[in-house]
Amino acid sequence: MKQTKTGQAHGKISRNKLLMVIMVALGIFALVVAAGVTTGFNTKQEVVLSGRTMGTTYHIKAVVSGKMSADALGLAVTKRLDAINRSMSVYDPHSEISRFNRADKGTLVPVSADLLTVFLMGERIHKMTGGAWDATVGPLVNLWGFGPGKAPEHLPDDAAVEKALARVGYGAISMKGDGHLVKKRAGLFLDFGSIAKGYGVDAVASLLREKNIRHFLVEIGGEVYGEGSRIDGNPWRVGINTPQRGAAVGDLFQVRTLKGQALATSGDYRNFLEVGGRIWTHVIDPRSGRPVENGVTSVSVLADSAIFADGLATALMVMGPEAGLDLVNRLSGVECLLIVRKPDGGLAVYPSDTWVAQPQ
Repeated sequence: MKQTKTGQAHGKISRNKLLMVIMVALGIFALVVAAGVTTGFNTKQEVVLSGRTMGTTYHIKAVVSGKMSADALGLAVTKRLDAINRSMSVYDPHSEISRFNRADKGTLVPVSADLLTVFLMGERIHKMTGGAWDATVGPLVNLWGFGPGKAPEHLPDDAAVEKALARVGYGAISMKGDGHLVKKRAGLFLDFGSIAKGYGVDAVASLLREKNIRHFLVEIGGEVYGEGSRIDGNPWRVGINTPQRGAAVGDLFQVRTLKGQALATSGDYRNFLEVGGRIWTHVIDPRSGRPVENGVTSVSVLADSAIFADGLATALMVMGPEAGLDLVNRLSGVECLLIVRKPDGGLAVYPSDTWVAQPQ
């Protein structure tokens, strides 16, 4: 769960994921209970929760029965998110993922159901995208100056890229027995920052369903899932930020309605470097070891789970419009919108076959 520095170009690193605008005015509150609505003998209320997790923020809106304790719901959400963070935070030396990253080649490392679930989803996305998504890409991210520390003054040479590539390879990690992971190659380390927030969204959604809550919106770091409807009966609507450097958070490109769906967006215009008079995106192709140069500036994916949408959006940034659309158009229940920056600075839009823009 990679925390990033905020800032402008010229070596300053901004957040990896675009912030989608939640069109239901979530607000920044520790805990707010909205006015109730009475239907027959049942009083419903809108509970709004927010806080910090995984190096970012979360916001939740839930329509609940008047008998439900908002405080208890908030504590349950916090407990669930804390458990995921303890499992997958690369910044916590005692987390499960940190223990795995320190383990030697061939060592069986026991992991929780949370980490195993994320690993298996990563394996699925890695295979279906031909390696365009890879949670072991960290050595390349660091090499090109998008990890912790000072940005490089010079671009890495071919030898440095090849050396870093030798430490990349999701396929060299496998599940063994009942809940163990093992690395087949020395020097590999996992960082699920590109799908962990999506998993957190799905986990909170499951928690709400367990508590018989059927109308809610969950957002973590820009990844969002909506089910049911708002307390006023209207659908949940989320906006996609206009993919231009310097665009305000409220500058919307398109809006989508969520009906038991997740929306995740990845982009390159808030996280880039300028080295030697040239702009380099933070999106690294794990196969070539180099930043992508396909012009894709934003990808939004609509799917039935946030973890899948989260990971696939990252992969499509690497794959580009032709290969990316070909993949998505073969997937049932998955939609995407790829936006490409043209040489003249204009934007070209590439929607999947089933993507339909909605009025703002």
